[in-house]
Amino acid sequence: MSTSASAKWFWGIFLSLVFIGMVLVAVGLILFAAAIKGGGNEYSSFGSGDKIAIVEINDVIISSEKTVEQIKKFREDKSIKAIVLRINTPGGGVAASQEIYEEVKKTRDSGKIIVVSMGSIAASGGYYISMGSSLIVCNPGTLTGSIGVIAQFMSIKDLAEKLGITSTTIKSGSLKDAGNPYRMMNDSDKAYFQDVVDNSFQQFLDVVAKERKMEMEKLMPYANGRVFTGLQAKEYGLIDSLGTFEDAIRITSKMAGIEGEPRIVREKKRFSLFEEIMGSKLEDVTDIKDRLFDEPILQYKFEP
Repeated sequence: MSTSASAKWFWGIFLSLVFIGMVLVAVGLILFAAAIKGGGNEYSSFGSGDKIAIVEINDVIISSEKTVEQIKKFREDKSIKAIVLRINTPGGGVAASQEIYEEVKKTRDSGKIIVVSMGSIAASGGYYISMGSSLIVCNPGTLTGSIGVIAQFMSIKDLAEKLGITSTTIKSGSLKDAGNPYRMMNDSDKAYFQDVVDNSFQQFLDVVAKERKMEMEKLMPYANGRVFTGLQAKEYGLIDSLGTFEDAIRITSKMAGIEGEPRIVREKKRFSLFEEIMGSKLEDVTDIKDRLFDEPILQYKFEP
C-alpha cells in the first residue's frame, strides 16, 4: 500500500473515531443533564421551627398545572403548617386563574392556613386567585384590583391582501370563524364575544363579592378594570393587611400557631444543562412562543 493511501486510511479512521467520540459525549451530557434535572431533593429550606411553604406565581398566568400541583403537594404534607402564596403577576387566562383559585380555596377550607403576599403587581387574575386565601397582605405600593375581563383579536386582513395572501373558510355556522384574523369583525361577532366577556366578568364579580363579603352595589364602582395601590385597596376593603413579604411570613406563622422562627420551604428550581448553556435565549424564545400560541384569548389580565 502506498504512503498516500495509508495516510488516507489513517485520517479516515481518525476522523470517524473523533465523530463517534463527539456523539458519545453529547449523548452522555444529555443523559447526565436529564438525571440531574429529574433527581435530587424537591425542596430547599432554612430556619429551625415548624415549616411554612412558599409558592410563587410570577409573570402572565398561562397554565395552572404547576401551581396547582405545588399547592396540593404542600396541602397534603402534614409537616407543612401553612403556605404563603407570593403573587407577582398582571393576571392571565380566565380558566387557569379559576383553577388556581379553586385550589387555594380548597386548601383554606381544609383547615390549612394559606396567606397571599402580593408583590409589585397582583392584578386581575392575580387578584382573583387571592380571593381563595385565608388572608391577603400587600405592600402600600402594590398594584392590585383590575377586576375585569379582556379579549383581544388581531386582524391581518389588509396586510395579507397586500402580500397576495388569501384565505378561504368553510364553516358550519355564522359565528364559527368569529375572530378570524383574515377578515374584519362584524357586529354579530362583536356581540357574541361581548356576551362571553360579560359572563366571565360576572363570574369574577360573584367571587369577589362572596369572598370579600361585599354587596354588589358597593363593589361595582371598583370593578371597571382599574388598578389600585395597596393603600387604596385596603381602604376599599379589597385586601386585609398592608405589609411586606416578611410581614406576611410573620402573620402566617402567628395564624398557624408556630413558635419561634419558622422553617421556610421552597421548591427547588430543577437544573437543566441545556438551559444553563442557552441561558436567557431559551427563555426569550419560550416567552415569544407562549405569547403567540399559548396565551388564551379570554383573560383576567391588566393591560397597561
